[in-house]
Amino acid sequence: QVQLVESGGGLVQPGGSLRLSCAASGYFFNRYAMGWFRQAPGKEREFVAAISWSGDTTLYTDSVKGRFIIFRDNAKKTVYLQMNSLKPEDTALYYCARDKIAYRGNDRRDNEYDYWGQGTQVTVSS
Repeated sequence: QVQLVESGGGLVQPGGSLRLSCAASGYFFNRYAMGWFRQAPGKEREFVAAISWSGDTTLYTDSVKGRFIIFRDNAKKTVYLQMNSLKPEDTALYYCARDKIAYRGNDRRDNEYDYWGQGTQVTVSS
């Protein structure tokens, strides 16, 4: 069955960096776009970034543009989120998710993703 397992979260000081990983299994990874979402306490889940099935195109929410980079290694069946210049407002539980339709472009709507990981916590604090 489809499984997505995130890792790489932790506690980091403002201005620091973290790299999140999402290891996929149980399906043809290179056929599906992937997304990263996050949810802070008391807030709704929000879109962070997405990458197409081929890795050629990416999409970011405005608040992370220029600081976060999404990329994927189809041979390793893994999608990454490189987070730089972290801010306290980036604190959240971060999830990766699989687009529900193969060979489609990026989408920021969470109802267009069908499988989700368990999440990895990112805390930005001094």
